[in-house]
Amino acid sequence: MRHLRLPVAATRAGMVAERAVRAFWPLWTVAFVILAPLMMGWHDTLPLEVFWAGVVLSGMAMVAALVWGLRRFHMPTQAEAVARVDAALPGRPIAAIADTQAIGSGDAASEAVWRAHMARMAERTHAARAVEPDLRIADRDPYGLRFIALLFFVTALLFGSLLRVGSVGDIMTGGDATLATGPVWEGWVEPPAYTGKPSIYLNDVPAGPLRVAAGSKLTLRLYGQVGALTVAETVSGRLADLGAASDAQQSFVVTRSGVLSIDGENGSNWEVTAIADAPPYVELTGPVDADAMGELSQPFSAMDDYGVEAGTATIMLDLGAVDRRHGLVVDPDPMDLLVLDLPMPFTGDRADFDEFLIENLSEHPLANLPVTLQLQVADAAGQRAVTPPEPLILPGRRFFEPFAKAVIEQRRDLMWSKANARRVDQILRAISHRPEGLFSNETTYLRLRTIVRRLDAMAEFGMDDEGQAEVVQALWDLAIQLEDGRLADARERLERAQERLAEAMRDGASDEEIAELMQELREATDDYVRMLAEQAEPSDGTDQADNSQNTTSMSMDELQALMDRIEELMQEGRMAEAQELMEQLNQLMENMRVTQGEGGDGQQSPGQRSMQDLAETLRDQQDLSDDAFRDLQEQFNPGQGQQDQQGAEPGENQPGQQGQSGNQPGQDGQQGQGQGVGQDGQNGQQSDSGAGGEGDDQRSLAERQQALRDELQRQRDGLPSLDGEAGDIARQSLERAEGAMDGAEQALRNGDLAEAIDQQAEAMDALRNGMREMGQALAENQSEPGQGSQQGDAAGRPVPGQRDPLGRQVGNTGTMGSDQELLGGEDVNRRAEELLDEIRRRSAEQARPEVERDYLRRLLDQF
Repeated sequence: MRHLRLPVAATRAGMVAERAVRAFWPLWTVAFVILAPLMMGWHDTLPLEVFWAGVVLSGMAMVAALVWGLRRFHMPTQAEAVARVDAALPGRPIAAIADTQAIGSGDAASEAVWRAHMARMAERTHAARAVEPDLRIADRDPYGLRFIALLFFVTALLFGSLLRVGSVGDIMTGGDATLATGPVWEGWVEPPAYTGKPSIYLNDVPAGPLRVAAGSKLTLRLYGQVGALTVAETVSGRLADLGAASDAQQSFVVTRSGVLSIDGENGSNWEVTAIADAPPYVELTGPVDADAMGELSQPFSAMDDYGVEAGTATIMLDLGAVDRRHGLVVDPDPMDLLVLDLPMPFTGDRADFDEFLIENLSEHPLANLPVTLQLQVADAAGQRAVTPPEPLILPGRRFFEPFAKAVIEQRRDLMWSKANARRVDQILRAISHRPEGLFSNETTYLRLRTIVRRLDAMAEFGMDDEGQAEVVQALWDLAIQLEDGRLADARERLERAQERLAEAMRDGASDEEIAELMQELREATDDYVRMLAEQAEPSDGTDQADNSQNTTSMSMDELQALMDRIEELMQEGRMAEAQELMEQLNQLMENMRVTQGEGGDGQQSPGQRSMQDLAETLRDQQDLSDDAFRDLQEQFNPGQGQQDQQGAEPGENQPGQQGQSGNQPGQDGQQGQGQGVGQDGQNGQQSDSGAGGEGDDQRSLAERQQALRDELQRQRDGLPSLDGEAGDIARQSLERAEGAMDGAEQALRNGDLAEAIDQQAEAMDALRNGMREMGQALAENQSEPGQGSQQGDAAGRPVPGQRDPLGRQVGNTGTMGSDQELLGGEDVNRRAEELLDEIRRRSAEQARPEVERDYLRRLLDQF
């Protein structure tokens, strides 16, 4: 069977490799372990005794591994290869062909069957293929010693050289071969690592001038007979520990220019020039810039021949430039230097770069005071460069609220010196003596009272660093809350933004501050317009608006264009014109309103009635929370609530009056479904009307909370069927609100007013979320076919003439109309022609900003 020769031969060769690997793997493992240190050149540095000990051990290990392998290696025979190939075939056809017929000889039928069997087996042998050898020896090397040796060998290949193995013969022969060819030497110059320059192999450098970096390490090795070669140099500047000029290995550092020579046969000499490391350089490239939030930006540039390693900015108080008035009259407390790390490029070259030092130091004691700024950079060699002190006013956050300004000024005086504690206490008492109109809520007033009491104690018993830091942080938090705290509504926030912008006009603010304040004005305007749209309530089941002449209808684009023009005038310095436009904007916002209907509940849908009832419950819960907070304040400061009410001006919004006015919606809601909560709220208010009297106890508050919870449960039971995810979320939120009310009721009965206020806040948050999701669910349900209003306004189609303050049509539940109704039923072609004419007119006006005119021209090109 000639077709079996190739598979059997290949299989036999694989068996040879398999048995050789299994038998001789210790041999090549030992060989790799021996070659690795030789390739790394360890034999050149080890003592001669250690070297010969290693040679003996290596030889013994190699002989032992070779003997162990020879004893276990057996050359495979031809029969073993045939058997392995036969075992890989189904039914072992090769062995079957070698069989003879045991029974049935002489029987024609039996012999015919036997011949057919032989033919079938012979046919199967044509499928024979070479069998792959099994080279795995994990069972013989369970600790992976072969891989460890291979790792050593690969590492030596990367960091060593096979050529170094040849020097073993020189050591073993005693250097006779080296002496036969004459004395030789090797030398390397290794520049400092921070230079990033490669090492220099002196054997490849011809004699003559040689430029190296100062601080480079020079290493020389002399081979051959001692004294045949000597080294002379004047580049190290060494005066002691010179050693012999004929030492076999010499190493020193190049510190100056000079001569290096190797005297003797095959020697050489160089005129070495030491290139000194230049010092770094840093400078300020522009004035310091800051925004309204106090974040400073200082541009600077730095350079070095090999790269700047690090840098710092040192800010120090310029005491001579300080206006020593008010709280700054006393000498300041010792103050540490303010040291900031300069930003360095993360990637790229640091040899020459420009960067910005950006920090917000509004809370630092030096904020808004004269200081000196000094930059310092250093290179890897330790050399430093410093800029001259630059005088400046350290930027800090700008406060526009007068009371917040006063608090920040007292905070500065307290950080200036602990001796100002008494003065700060007196001034805070003076400015808060008549708190009417200064505080937007009770929380800020309580914060100030706490700070004053803390200052009283410190002024009497002394102020330490920890106490000073505590009061300083409290004053900062109070000023932030006074400046950016939660305002009563979007209109108050809009007025605040307008006031801040007007003050910036008067003070001559920078472009960055103007841009930031204009952005705040835009956001406040958006919120105010959104509030007007949300407060529009239907009067008769539709969103029919009052189209009287007093209603101002304008687009948001026109408002944005007006504010862009104001910003442009301010940046050009035309403050008078900007102020006139600001007054026009204020007048527009004053005239912008949304009229509310006066229809009865009989024409409202069930969903609208539920929304109104929930709104009344939310207002009553807010009133109850205010009363609980007033009682909590009375506990911590007895008599203060009565004194505040007695000393308040007529018509002032006192806490007790808030509770009275807050229950009016509940009283209005006594008709129909809102009757229960209205009566409970009224009774509760009657019992609380004499704040500080005998009738104001915790039991009355708990009863009012119970009445609100019962009313909310009744409203939940009467909710209309709401489909969709928004309806499920609304029901879950109302259930969470009822649970929070129950917790508040239990806390009121236990006298825990703080816990009750927290639970009431959670209840109000859940109520607001439930109302929001319920409104969305109602809008989604009315947008479905057949879900129109009682007036037949199916699919929530907007009614012509219903518009929000921006001139947009609205739907039955305050949602925007579809895009098909945007033209209000007018002729589309005529309206398009009017729009094109208006765009052409505006694009021709030279007074408009160039950016706007470019945009209008692009519109004309497109249409």
